[in-house]
Amino acid sequence: MKTSHYIEDKINRLPKNYVFTYTDFLTEVNKREAIIKHLNRMVQSGKINKLSKGKYYKPQESVFGILLPEQYQIVKDLLEEDGKRIGYITGYSVYNNLGLTTQVSNTIQIGKQQTRPKLKRGRFIISFIKQKNTINKENIPLLRLLDVIRLIKRIPDTTVNRSCKRLLVLLNGLSNDEQVQIIKLAFKYSPGTRALLGALLSTIEIKEEGWLNELFESLNPITTYSIPVSKDVLPTSKYWYIT
Repeated sequence: MKTSHYIEDKINRLPKNYVFTYTDFLTEVNKREAIIKHLNRMVQSGKINKLSKGKYYKPQESVFGILLPEQYQIVKDLLEEDGKRIGYITGYSVYNNLGLTTQVSNTIQIGKQQTRPKLKRGRFIISFIKQKNTINKENIPLLRLLDVIRLIKRIPDTTVNRSCKRLLVLLNGLSNDEQVQIIKLAFKYSPGTRALLGALLSTIEIKEEGWLNELFESLNPITTYSIPVSKDVLPTSKYWYIT
């Protein structure tokens, strides 16, 4: 089969808005330059779209025009390596999904142990947040909550009070085991994050008080944390050195 026919046949079988590169074709057609040239010809003819250098996708049209791929597709190569999870979408990208803001950002933030400078793909800016914990599929939802607590002052179009009210609901919805796990993960976050997590968990009165005490003991009693939250929202904030 000719290179061009093979490429077009494979692309026709891909789902709409699936992001791919020329390397997706190398195992079958070991002709790098020919593949890239044909992909670029397909872009020029409108059969596929170019997301950024070396990245393409099958466009999906709606009444509002051509849709961009979902965020996972745009950054999936930054989230997995050799089948192992090395990163996760967090920060601005999940505030809306968690009910913390109605704004949708054009910045995709990724939590990783090894960070790198910002980059751009299509209209999206991709930035990185240092994550000291080991990342796996099971703990990603808890790491996202901890990232929200860590960055609570930066959530757009809301207040810290409103964000804390929403976090109380989300944390209260966790199982006992998940509440213990989020405390364990918090030990690799900043003291300010640990303090706010402690104030939130003590407000909902979690059952695992032993772990809550360990979280409290990890804080320096002569350090305070400036977080503009009302005592009506977090009655225990002063106990956790929050001012």
